[in-house]
Amino acid sequence: MKYQAKDIQVLEGLEAVRKRPGMYIGSTEHPNHLVKEILDNSIDEAMNGFASKIEVILEEARITITDDGRGIPVDQHPKLKKPALEVIFTTLHAGGKFSDTVYSSAGGLHGVGASVVNALSDKLEVTVWREGHEYNQRFSRGLPVAGLKKLGKSRKTGTSVTFSADPEIFDSIKFKAPMIRELLRQKAFLNPGLLIIFKSEDKEETFRFDDGLVAYVKELIQEPVSGEVFFLEKKDRLKVSVAFAWTESTDENILSFANGIPTADGGTHVDGFKAGLLKAVRNYLATHDILPKGLKLSADDIREGLVVVLSVMIPGNVAQLQFQGQTKDRLNNQEAFTAVDSLLKSFEQTLNQKPSIAQNLVERMVLACKARSAARAASQSFSRKISVSHRLNLPGKLADCSSSKDTELFIVEGDSAGGTAKQCRDRKTQAILPLRGKVLNTIATAKITDNKELSDLASALGCGVGKDCNPDKLRYDKIIILTDADADGKHIATLLMAFFFRWMKPVIEAGALYLGRPPLFRVKVSGKDFWVYSEKERDSVLKGKSGQVTRFKGLGEMNPSSLWETTLNPKTRTLLRVRIDDEKQVENVFEELLGKDTSARYALITGLADTVEVDL
Repeated sequence: MKYQAKDIQVLEGLEAVRKRPGMYIGSTEHPNHLVKEILDNSIDEAMNGFASKIEVILEEARITITDDGRGIPVDQHPKLKKPALEVIFTTLHAGGKFSDTVYSSAGGLHGVGASVVNALSDKLEVTVWREGHEYNQRFSRGLPVAGLKKLGKSRKTGTSVTFSADPEIFDSIKFKAPMIRELLRQKAFLNPGLLIIFKSEDKEETFRFDDGLVAYVKELIQEPVSGEVFFLEKKDRLKVSVAFAWTESTDENILSFANGIPTADGGTHVDGFKAGLLKAVRNYLATHDILPKGLKLSADDIREGLVVVLSVMIPGNVAQLQFQGQTKDRLNNQEAFTAVDSLLKSFEQTLNQKPSIAQNLVERMVLACKARSAARAASQSFSRKISVSHRLNLPGKLADCSSSKDTELFIVEGDSAGGTAKQCRDRKTQAILPLRGKVLNTIATAKITDNKELSDLASALGCGVGKDCNPDKLRYDKIIILTDADADGKHIATLLMAFFFRWMKPVIEAGALYLGRPPLFRVKVSGKDFWVYSEKERDSVLKGKSGQVTRFKGLGEMNPSSLWETTLNPKTRTLLRVRIDDEKQVENVFEELLGKDTSARYALITGLADTVEVDL
C-alpha cells in the first residue's frame, strides 16, 4: 500500500478534537471532564482575586457554570478580526493565560479548555457581563451558531457558560453529580473564602471554607494527635500553603496540588515537603536530645499517620507549570522543591514553641519506629518458620489435591465445614484447609510468628510472606475464602483478607484470592429449590407464595451434594475476586474495621443500635 503526500490529512479548526477526543480529555465514557475545563477558568479568576462566587447548576444532561469575575473579553481580536470570546471558544491554544500580565497564576495554562469543551458539546452558550453591558453567543460542535450579540445594559461582571455534551462523542451525555460535587468541595477548600453554590435535582449546597486547607485536613481525619492541625504558608516568588496533622493510623496520606490541579503522583513540591519536614524534626531531636539511646527514626517513622494537604501556586513570571506526562499527575518544577523545603524547615520553630505537643509527636514517632522494627523481626521469623518446599511441612489437616494444574485451595472455618467440603470436593483439583475459629487480627498486631492457624495457611500456600512473598511460587491457582454466610463468617473472611493484604499483598495483586458465596437460605416452592443469599432475596422468592425455608447456620449443616451444587462446582458457583483498586482506601477501611482506634466502630454501633435485632 502506497503512502504519499495526498494521504496526509490536515484537520482544520477543532476537527482534530472531534476526531481524537481522547487526546484532549481522556475517557469519553461521560462528560464530567468538560465541567472541570470550564470550572478551572472560573477558579483562575478567583485564584487571582477577580471573582468571589461561582454557581454551578446541573440538569442531568446540561450544566451551567457562572462566576462574578471580569468577564471574557468581547472586543475585536486585532489579528483574527473576530470577537475575543469567539476566538477563545473556537481556536485551540487561544487564551489569556499565556501572558503574565493577565493571570499571575493559573491552572489552565494550555489554552485548550474552552475550545475543547465547545468542540465536544452539542450546544454551548456563553453569556458575558462586562463594561456595562450583557453579551451572548451560541455555538454547536465547535462552530458559532450566531454572531456575538450585545444585549441590554448591566452593572454585573462575570461569565456564564451553559453546555450539553455531544451524544456523537460520549457513551453517556449525563453528568455524574457526586463527582462534580466532590470537585466543587475540593476547589472551595483550595481557595479560602470562595463561595461555590451547587444546584442539582432541586437541591442546593453551599461550599465556603475560610480556613481553607486546615478545614480540608479536618475533613479527612477523625482526631489528630494532640488535637493539632498545623498550617504553614509563605508567598515569595511562588506561594506555598500546607496543612498537616498526625493521626493514630499507620497510613500516610498526602494530597497535593499545583495551581489548583491535583497531582496524584506528587512531584517536586511533595519531595520538598518530605525533605523539609525530615530536616525540621531531626534538627529538633538533635537539639533537645530526647530520643531513647540507640534509637534512630527513619523518614517512614516520622511520617507515619501523617495527613497532608499541600498547595503551590507558581506564577507565570517565575516559570511555566511543568508536568510529567499528558495527565498532569506529577509536578516537575524544581523551584517548587526549594520553596516547600524552605517553608517546612521552619516547622522546627513551631515544635520549639509548643513543647508539650512536640513531645506527643515524638512519642508517636518512637512508637512507630518500635512497631516497624517488631514487624520486620516478626516477618523474618515468620518467613523462616514457613519456608517450605511444595512437598514438605504441609499442615496435617490439609486435604490436598492430586493435580498441579487449575488447582484451588478452599479455606473453610471449622472442622465441621471442612469435613463436608472434603466429602464433596473434586479431589483432583480442589484442596481443603479447615481453620479453627477466628484467625489473628493482623491489622491490630504484628505478633503473628506463633499463630498456628496462619502458619498452617502460609505453609499450605508455599509462596512466603512479607517481603519474601512470591506469587509465582503459589501452590494453587485460586485461593478461595469460604466462610458461613452469617455475620460471624463475614468477620472471619475480613480477618483473612486483612492477613493477605498485610502479609501477602502480591497474591491479591496477582488475582489469586477469591471469596466463595455460600447460600444463607434454601427456599422450596412447589417442589423446586431456590438457593438465596439474603433475607431480602428470600422475601422476594416467597412473595405471594407459600414455601419451606431452611436457614443454614453454617456450611457444616449443608449436605455434601448441596454444598457442591451451590458453592464448589465451578459450573454453578459464584466467586468474587478480591482486588485492590485504591490501596490507601483499603488501608483506611481495615484500620477502621480492625485497627486499635475504636472510635469509628463505636460511632457505627451507636448510630445503628436502634435498628439491630438481637437473637438471644
